[in-house]
Amino acid sequence: MLIFQDVISGDELLSDAYDIKEVDGVIYEADCQMITVANGDVDIGANPSAEDGDEDLEDGAETVNNVVYSFRLQQTSFDKKSFLTYIKGYMKRIKAHLAEKNPEAVEVFEKGATAYVKKVIGSFNDWDFYTGESMDPDAMVVLLNYRENGTTPYVAVWKHGIDENKI
Repeated sequence: MLIFQDVISGDELLSDAYDIKEVDGVIYEADCQMITVANGDVDIGANPSAEDGDEDLEDGAETVNNVVYSFRLQQTSFDKKSFLTYIKGYMKRIKAHLAEKNPEAVEVFEKGATAYVKKVIGSFNDWDFYTGESMDPDAMVVLLNYRENGTTPYVAVWKHGIDENKI
């Protein structure tokens, strides 16, 4: 299994256990599911057996996004101006990282990242933002949105901002 860790903070953000697809050469998108968590138990969405009966939430149970929950992501918020300030600084840090580690990827990153940021800004109010567990303000912000069907959530992480570590 591959764990995707932020190159700046070292936070685990995603794994290949989810169905990941590459977008624009710079983003990994992974569909998520809403799951029920109760007292440490996780319901992965299977139907209850006929004997168990109802699907009501138990006391203390909550419905959470499986990726957000599994990687202990912390929700944060931005307005457009603060997001643009953040993303410019983040892109500079990743560009510097790439210049040192993988110089031939810098041009691909710049072109693809610019296009994807325009997509996010164009539908800004549809996005949720999450930091890694350490809540490092200089690290990657994981983007969350919903597919065209309006019910399937997905996360987006910057391909060049992660290290893939085999466990």
